[in-house]
Amino acid sequence: MPVAKSAMPGGVPDAVIRSASLLALLLIWQLVALRVNDPLLPSPTAVLASLFHHLTAGELLHHLGVTLLRVAASFVIAMVVGVAVGVWMGRSKLANNLFDSLLVLMLNLPALVAAILCFIWIGLNETAAVIAVAINKIPTVITNIREGARALDQQLLQVGEVYRVPRITVLRRIVLPQLYPYIMASARSGLALIWKIVLVIELLGRSDGIGFQLGSFFQFFDLTSILAYTAAFAAVVFVIEALLLRPLDRKLNGWRA
Repeated sequence: MPVAKSAMPGGVPDAVIRSASLLALLLIWQLVALRVNDPLLPSPTAVLASLFHHLTAGELLHHLGVTLLRVAASFVIAMVVGVAVGVWMGRSKLANNLFDSLLVLMLNLPALVAAILCFIWIGLNETAAVIAVAINKIPTVITNIREGARALDQQLLQVGEVYRVPRITVLRRIVLPQLYPYIMASARSGLALIWKIVLVIELLGRSDGIGFQLGSFFQFFDLTSILAYTAAFAAVVFVIEALLLRPLDRKLNGWRA
């Protein structure tokens, strides 16, 4: 049965509601900026002009690309390790007892501490930056996936055992479909968390990237450029959400409709 496109009551598509709320926010920002008329609160039009200036200069694309590579590498590592360990801890009482205290510790480890330790132990390089970011995200993924593994339908697993279904088939046909909501939740929250941590890492110990540039602009109180770089990265996040995560979520969870 085909799944109907999501819409609010009255037939208004969700995308229109989201766009309208964002436009309303920009309009309020523009009106307040005109009213205040202070360099510390640049208007959206001023930020947009600064964004085009940095784009034409070429520096924004370079720093944005570097940051996105770090985000992608950290995200992949965090998801692969987090899903594997989360399923293991969720299905094994021994593994859960062994690593639960360590998981609690890692969940409460400040990102700043992890970054400093990695830079001291590994050095001021890309490996340390990526590992520091992944370390901060992996515990959250493990926690989400562990709860999903605990909630697996035992009857379906028993059916697989009775009919001697190969383990790889059980994983692909029984386990993963039930874990998809937890995986997608971890992926979405992961992107939101990882890019924030990446900026902190770049501010602390890298010589390029969005975080490094924001630190440079801060020294000159260039708030317009700070917001322009932030807007560029936010636009990329919106594109990833709209073109990748949301369609993937609908595809993987379409059977639930």
